[in-house]
Formats: sequence, C-alpha cells, structure tokens
Amino acid sequence: MSTLPSPDDCLDTLVVGAGQAGLAMAWHLAQRDQRFLVVDGAPELGHSWRSRWDSLRLFSPTQYDGLPGMPFPAPADSYPGKDEVADYLREYATRFELPVLLGTAVARLERTAAGFTAHTAQGPLRARRVVVATGAFQRPAVPEVATGLGPEVTQLHSSAYRNPGQVPAGRVLVVGAGNSGLQIAEELAATHPVVVSAGSRPASLPQRFLGRDLFWWMTRLGMLERTADSGLARRLRARGDLVIGSSRRRLRHAGVEFRPRVVAASGAEVRFADGTSDRPAAVVWATGFRSDHTWIDVPGVLRDGSVVHRRGITDVPGLYFLGLPWQRTRGSSLLGFVQHDAAWLAEQMAARQEVRPVITGALDPGRIREVSAGSRSSTATSGATR
Repeated sequence: MSTLPSPDDCLDTLVVGAGQAGLAMAWHLAQRDQRFLVVDGAPELGHSWRSRWDSLRLFSPTQYDGLPGMPFPAPADSYPGKDEVADYLREYATRFELPVLLGTAVARLERTAAGFTAHTAQGPLRARRVVVATGAFQRPAVPEVATGLGPEVTQLHSSAYRNPGQVPAGRVLVVGAGNSGLQIAEELAATHPVVVSAGSRPASLPQRFLGRDLFWWMTRLGMLERTADSGLARRLRARGDLVIGSSRRRLRHAGVEFRPRVVAASGAEVRFADGTSDRPAAVVWATGFRSDHTWIDVPGVLRDGSVVHRRGITDVPGLYFLGLPWQRTRGSSLLGFVQHDAAWLAEQMAARQEVRPVITGALDPGRIREVSAGSRSSTATSGATR
C-alpha cells in the first residue's frame, strides 16, 4: 500500500510484526475477509532472519517449515539457510497479497473507546483489535559482567555476529551453550582457539536418529504437542531450550574447551565459577534475548514485564498475542509450527464480537511498502525464531 489509512479509518484487525507469526495470522484473516493490516519496523520482510550469522541453518527440515497454504520450496529433509527463510517469507506475503507496511514500528499502543490506537512515525493507526506478533528475539540480553571488560577485548552479542572474519586473532570466549552458542563456537573453532562458558547444560539431542530426523520422532511421539503446563514441558523449560545437532564431543574434538559460568571480568581477564580465569581476545555473548513490550501502554497486559495471557488471549478484549515462546507448546514460536496457534487463535477471534460483521476484504492487498530505515522510531519489529 502506498499510504497509511486515514486517521479516521478503523481497521478490523492490526497485526504488529511481519515475521512468521504475523504472516500466518494474516493468512487466516485474509481467508475470513477481514479488513486488516500488518505493520513492521523492519526495512524488508525476513529482515530479522537475514540479519543472523551467515552460516545459520534451521534444525527443522523443510517439510516442517511451511506456513499455512504454502509449503517451504525445498527438498524434504534439507535444512534451509537463514536467507532462504527470509526469501520464503517475502514470497509468502507476495503470493497471498498480504497487506504489509514496512518501516512502520509501533512506538506506543493504547486502548481507546473504539478499540486501539497504534502510534507510529508515519501516523496513528486505529483498529478494533490487535494481534501482537513481534516474536521472541527482541532485545539482546548481555549480562552486567560484560561492563567489566576493557576496550582491548572485542565484544559481540550473537545477534551481531556474522562470521569468523569479524573476530580478531586470538582466543575467543563464547558465553552460552545453547543452540546459537555451540553452533557459533564450532564455526569459530576452525580459525580460532575457542572456550565455551555456561552455567548449565541444556538437554541435547542428535539431529537424526535411526535414519530419521529428530522432528519426525518428536511429532510422532507427540512431544511438540505437549502443552506448557504438562510435566514434560515444565522439565524441559527448567533445563533450558533443547540443543539439537550440536555435539559437545565433536566440539571437544575440534579443540573447544568448556568452562563453568562467568562470574567476573576486569580489563582483559575473565574469571569463572571454578576459580579459573582466561584472557580472551574476543567474547561472543550467546546469552539470548529479552522480550520488550514496553511500547504496549495498555493496563492489565503485562506483569513484571511478561505477557499475561491464556493461549494468546489477554484479559483486555480485542488484544491478542501470537508467537510467544511456549504460548501453548514447544512449537508455538517455531517456523512451521506457529501456524497451529494461528489457526486456533483466528477461530477464537472470529467467535468474539469485537469486529463488526461487514465483509470488505483485506485493506488494499498486494502492496508491500518498504520504508527507509531512517523513518523508523521504535522497537516493535518481527522476531526470528528457529
């Protein structure tokens, strides 16, 4: 679309975030002839995927990576790279003529008598209901101990890491032993001495077992359907996210050392929980992300920074969430699995009386507007979830 809706115009539904969750919801809204719009602060569709490290590949094979109505266009049992995922999301929005407005971050969302107003740098957007689909990767989390390191130590969060060429010669400390940390450590080990520091050891599973991909087993055993309140889910969440396909034995064979958690840093020295220390030339903080919903100025939605919801439905009529980690199951934030939550949430939304029963079609479909990054003003962007 070429312009924002008029300030006096009121959409049926506004979707905030044009990642996999937002596009899956948009598909369902289009099937129901809703008058809707998807907004995102990024300059292009798939931006959060394209911004990850160069060698990143999904650990779910292509047959599990599609969104509703469009399988992932690659051979089964292959593992797409991050640019392939970004290309797929763009093609998906184009094929279904989903109305997406890019470069339009939401600075503040407030509740009004008619529904909601989303304030953006391009102007206000009014909607009777809102689906927040900004994903799980919003604000890089770096521990306070990082401030003790001196300027002689290069520091990168995993969100800023692209390839080994960014990292100076010498020892590299990777802090965090989840999927990102171990994959980055293995890549760096080909060119640098690498140390991995972690305070815990998440459960680890091989990519393939008895000739089948792990996701084949997980779907058939119902592991991806276990709800967040089940005993298995509580145990998995307590131990941290599953590490898939990264073998500590293989990393040790490649020369990677493992140390306990970092407890202090001063100048060029890092100290670990076991009393040992190291002097790395660089540190990669693979320490995850924090959610950032500070732009949602609606009472009753957040508690201690976390969203209060039941399967994405909040206590505020007309306000919904999609793509949250463990929103219902382990797959709730995964590409290819978020569609199940999207289908259920779309049904729940249709059954409620927040939208007038007028069939007008999607708002100006087929127009994906790319606005320059300089026009963006806030943090409400789509997230990349593997």
